[in-house]
Order: sequence, then structure tokens, then C-alpha cells
Amino acid sequence: MAALLTAFILGIGLPACHAQTLLKGADEFKIVIEKLIGKTIIPLLPLFIFGIFLKITAEGQALQMLEVFGRVIGVVFVLHFVFLFLQFAIAGALTWRNPFKLLWTMVPAYVTALGTSSSAATIPVTLAQVKKNRVNSAIAEFCVPLCATIHLAGSTMKITAFSIAIVLLLHQVPTLSMYTAFIAMLGVTMVAAPGVPGGAIMAATAVLASILGFDERSIGLMISLYIATDCFGTACNVCGDGAISLIVDRFARRKIVSMTKKSHPEAVQG
Repeated sequence: MAALLTAFILGIGLPACHAQTLLKGADEFKIVIEKLIGKTIIPLLPLFIFGIFLKITAEGQALQMLEVFGRVIGVVFVLHFVFLFLQFAIAGALTWRNPFKLLWTMVPAYVTALGTSSSAATIPVTLAQVKKNRVNSAIAEFCVPLCATIHLAGSTMKITAFSIAIVLLLHQVPTLSMYTAFIAMLGVTMVAAPGVPGGAIMAATAVLASILGFDERSIGLMISLYIATDCFGTACNVCGDGAISLIVDRFARRKIVSMTKKSHPEAVQG
């Protein structure tokens, strides 16, 4: 939690104060963290997950956990598609276009995200598909990279559902007050999550420990479950970026085009 608070203070304070030296240092530190997660932690996670499940099997709890988590994963998949349908239904209603066609256009980005498990790595494909949905280029180039960092709805749903499953397995009762605070903090924490595979669950460990009281074993289970299904959460995230871009385009297109005409008349597109 101290690290998250420090990150938000620096993230908001450095641009406000125009601290160019510290900004450069923060950008370089970001590269270090992304390399650490992508090149060191993520490659070692399969071994870590294997060890956790060996211990669970030795304690005779493997079948019970697999049954519970199998059901939870199924529920999460359904929630992902319901959420995507709602997003594109809203975007379609605002733009007077067929939401199913808009969603179908985003399928290449969805498939790419399944392979990369990274919103940041999928940005070029997501951007291309968003433009195919006739979103203004300036708006698309603003929304897609931004949403790749701050729009992690699929990941948030997974973390919440998996945490409820673990709470129940620990024979505890999840309460509304507990999860209201948890979801609120998780939403803020996801903004600080790096756009690399597994970045969201790494950022969420502090909230899991501080609010839900998860110990090392429970957090290990969360990481195992999240990494095993990370690609599907990322795919939900990037498809949702397309819906958000359409909604922003609906409200901001006229303003963007007007500003572009004044500054660069020859660069106006769509």
C-alpha cells in the first residue's frame, strides 16, 4: 500500500510540478519494472504455480479447489461476454450502429490479446480495429493507449470473482461492506497496474492482503488462477477499449475536427 500511495503521489505530482529530471527518472524506472516483471517474475511463475498445486494435492484439497475454481472460471467467462455486449450495446445506441458488427470488428484484437496476454502489446492491432469502426484517428490514438493502461475491467472482474472463491474456501463469509471497499480500492489500483502479462494481479496483491486479509498462500492461489486465465481478461479489456473509443468519438468528434481544421486543415480525417 505504501508503494501504491507513493506511485500515485509521484504520478500526479511530477507532471503538475513539471519536474523534468524526476519525470525522466520515473520513465526509466518504469522500464526497469516492466523488464523485471516480464523477464524475471512471469517466466518463473509456472514453477511457482506448480509448487502451490503440489502442496494443495499433498494436503488432499486439490479436487475441492478445482471444482470450485472451475465453476468460478465459467462464471467469469460469462461475465466477460455479458460486459462486452453491454459496452457495445451502449456504443451502438449512441452511434446509431449495429453493436454486433462493431464487436465483430474487434475480434482480431481479441484474438491477438489471447496470444500476448498484454494490453500494451496489443495496442497496434486494437488501434487498427478501432479505426476500422470509423473512429476519428485523433480520438483513437488518444483512447487506445490510455485505455490499455487504465481500462482493466476484465482483469478486475477476474480478481474479484477469484477472491470471493478463496474467501469461501477459507470458510469465511464475504460481506457487502468488505467488497465495496475492496472493489473501490481495486479500481484505483488497476490504474497503477503495468501493461505486461500478470501486471494487474501483481498490483492487486497489496489490496488483497490489506482489505481481505489474504496470507501468502491465498495470494499465491490468486496469482496462479489469474495467470492461468490472464489472456481472457486481457482480451476483454482490449475489446472494451473499442467500445469506449466509440463513445468518446460520439461526444468529442466535432470538437476534435474543429480544432484540427484550425491548426492543420490538410490533416483532417474522417
